[in-house]
Amino acid sequence: MKHTGPLSGVRVVDLTAMVMGPYCTQIMADMGADVIKVEPPAGDNTRHISVGPEPGMGGVFVNVNRGKRSVLLDLRRDEAKDRLRALIGRSDVFIHSMRAKAIAGLGFGYPEVAAVNPSIVYTNCYGYGRRGPDADLTAYDDTIQAECGLPSVQERLTGEASYVGTILADKVAGLTALYATMMALFHRERTGEGQEVEVGMFETMAAFMLVEHANGAMFSPPLGPAAYPRAVTPNRRPYRTKDGHISALVYNDKQWSAFVGAVRPAWAGERFATLQQRARQIDTVYALLGETFLERTTRDWLDLLRSLDIPAAPVRTLDELFDNPHLNEAGFFETVDTPNGPVRFPGPPAWFSRTPGRVAGPAPRLGAHTREVMDEIGGVAGAHDARPGDAQPDDVA
Repeated sequence: MKHTGPLSGVRVVDLTAMVMGPYCTQIMADMGADVIKVEPPAGDNTRHISVGPEPGMGGVFVNVNRGKRSVLLDLRRDEAKDRLRALIGRSDVFIHSMRAKAIAGLGFGYPEVAAVNPSIVYTNCYGYGRRGPDADLTAYDDTIQAECGLPSVQERLTGEASYVGTILADKVAGLTALYATMMALFHRERTGEGQEVEVGMFETMAAFMLVEHANGAMFSPPLGPAAYPRAVTPNRRPYRTKDGHISALVYNDKQWSAFVGAVRPAWAGERFATLQQRARQIDTVYALLGETFLERTTRDWLDLLRSLDIPAAPVRTLDELFDNPHLNEAGFFETVDTPNGPVRFPGPPAWFSRTPGRVAGPAPRLGAHTREVMDEIGGVAGAHDARPGDAQPDDVA
């Protein structure tokens, strides 16, 4: 597997599972890193939670583990631990998503890993950071959404507490683990020093939600509740039109003046003339705009608003993204040949002029690269390639 991109030459030992950690390392693989996914005999549970072309190759797994190499190691066995240590000695990053006690119990806490490779960047992906009383709690996306206030915000919008329709906590935490690991690698490039990094889902999402919602609650004494009013006002939603819906944001004063001048709604007046005035009565503004948008079709509004340089977009389905003219013209999707036929992946969203990333290859079958990687580190005895469902004790390194 040939690696290109800004992380070409970086080797990552990946002991993560589910989505948070694998999403982080998927981006590393797209950017050229050699990501070696170390799996237990049963494999990553995400292999089995969604539809796929064969057992163990579900869609979510295939997407967040593309371009990686799978090594099957039973870390209950001393010889497997020895092979992992050998791999660590030749790697730049060690990343895991086990609880602190579990990884330490296997003998691969930071002190043990740093003893093998002092310059390694060691990233912990946790539900809750180790320095608080909830450190040992099990965490999933739903529970972290609840912890960080997302269902409460949704209740203010819709009248009912609900999760958002994506695994937001997993993905935001995965991106945070990525940038934290890259910062540690940057420090190592300058100083030669490795270090331990910790990313908690709860801490990550608390910081994420409080970017705008901290608002008046940050000050001493508080100047208001922890909420950004525009984001939680009940009338903030896509507008109904004569024949569907549209998303539009008539926001700054230039946009507002252009909208009022072109549409001339009867309710427009001096009380809404400035952004500051509108912000103080934003729910009323959204309600009045909602009445006005009912007067024309979605296409009519899109043509008008875009001619006025007012942000507007149709409300698309996820399936429609695969046929989106902008994404297709920009080359966003990348088709990769796999043992199960071509797969059309959403490619890396970041563009580089000199070291572009790409989808490095298909997701691996369980243990598909065990022999290959063991050959590279000089220890193949007892290590064999494995496929889902046929790994036996003697087939596991």
